[in-house]
Amino acid sequence: MRRALAIVLAAAMLATSGARAASDGEKRAVLETYVDIAHAGYEDSLITAKALAAAVDTLLAGPSEATLGAARQAWIAARVPYQQTEAFRFGNPGVDDWEGEVNSWPLDEGLIDYVDTAAYGSESPENDLYAANVIANPRLSLGGREIDASNLTKTFLAETLHEIDDIEANVATGYHAIEFLLWGQDLNGTGPGAGARPASDFDPKSCTGGNCERRAAYLRAATALLLDDLGFMAGQWAPGGAIREGLLAGAPDAGLAAILTGMGSLSYGELAGERMKLGLMLHDPEEEHDCFSDNTHNSHYYDALGIRNVYSGAYTRTDGRKVAGPSLSALVAKTAPEVDEELRGKLDATQARMQALVDAAKGGKAYDQMLAEGDAAGNKLIQDAIDALLDQTKSIERAVTALGLEAIAFEGSDSLDNPGAMQQ
Repeated sequence: MRRALAIVLAAAMLATSGARAASDGEKRAVLETYVDIAHAGYEDSLITAKALAAAVDTLLAGPSEATLGAARQAWIAARVPYQQTEAFRFGNPGVDDWEGEVNSWPLDEGLIDYVDTAAYGSESPENDLYAANVIANPRLSLGGREIDASNLTKTFLAETLHEIDDIEANVATGYHAIEFLLWGQDLNGTGPGAGARPASDFDPKSCTGGNCERRAAYLRAATALLLDDLGFMAGQWAPGGAIREGLLAGAPDAGLAAILTGMGSLSYGELAGERMKLGLMLHDPEEEHDCFSDNTHNSHYYDALGIRNVYSGAYTRTDGRKVAGPSLSALVAKTAPEVDEELRGKLDATQARMQALVDAAKGGKAYDQMLAEGDAAGNKLIQDAIDALLDQTKSIERAVTALGLEAIAFEGSDSLDNPGAMQQ
C-alpha cells in the first residue's frame, strides 16, 4: 500500500511539474513586459526632468522664492518615476555603469559650492577637493596640476569634475548635485527643517552667496546633462535599444536572472543596507539619500514600489496610463504558487512599512529626524522597513529556486553583513 501510494505521489508530482514548467515563450513574454516597464519608467523620468529643466529656466530668468519653490517641487516630482527604475540597475551592467552620473550619493557638496565650514569642515584627509567650491573658483589645484574651471559646461561637469581624482564622493552631476543647488545644505542635523538656500543665490542683481552667475551656469549645465543621460537610457530600453534587444535575444533564463538580481540587490544591499541600515546604525543624517531636501521617505517608498512593479509586471505612468503584461509573479505561480503568494504578500508588507515612513514625514517628522539617536519610535519605523526588506529578500531567493535558476549573489552591504566593522 505504501509503495503504491509512493508511486501515485511520484507520478502526480511529475505530472504537476510538467504542467507547471514554463516554456521559453512564456519566459520571453515576461521579459517583454520587463523591458516595456523599464522603457516607460525611463521615459517618464525624462519627461519629468524636462519639467524640472523648464522650472530651472524660470527660476534663473526671475529668481524669487516662488520660482525656487516651483523648481524644488519639480525636482521632487522627477524623483517619483526615476526611483521606480532602480530595480533595473543591478543585473543590467549597462544601467549600473551609467547610474553613477545620475544618482550618486552621498556627495562632498563643498566641491560644488559654498558650505558652512563650522558644520561641514574645511578639509578632508581623503579628498583634496572636499571644499574646493568650483563655483567660486574658476581654477582649481589638484596634486600639482591646474584645472581650468572657467566654463561650467556639461562636458566639464561630466568629464572633468565628476568623481575627479577617482573619489566617489566628488559627485558633480545628477539628481543630488541639482538637489544641493536648489536647497543648499541641511544644517538642522536630526532636527526639523531641510536646506534653506535663498532664491537670491541665483540673482545677479541682489546676489547672496557670491558668484550667482556661475551658480546659475552650474545648475543649468547639470540639469541639461541630466536630460542627456535620461534620454540616452530611455533609448537603451526602447525598441531597437541595446539593453532591450540584448535581453530579448539572450537566453530566457539569463533574462529572468537579471530581473531577480535587480530585485534582490536593491531590496537587500542597496536599500535595506546602504540607504537605510547604515544611517540608522550611525544615527547620521548625512547618510540619508535625499539629505538636502528631506525627500528621503519618498525615495525609499518609490524604490520599494519599483521592486513590486517588476515582480507584478505592472507600472502606472506619471500620466495615469498603465503598462502591464505577463509577469514574473505568474511565472513563479506556475511552478510554486505558495512562493508566489508569499512573495506578493511580503512585497505588500514592505510597501505598508514604507507608507508608514511617508505618513510620519507628512505628519511633520522627516526621515533625518527619525534617524536621531534616542528616538525609539522614529528608529523603529526605519528598522521595521528594513526588516520587511530583508524578509522579502528571502522570498526573492525562494523565487530564484522555484524557477530552477542558478543561485544569485545579491548585492551586499557591510551594515548588514559585517556591522561590527561599521562601528570601528
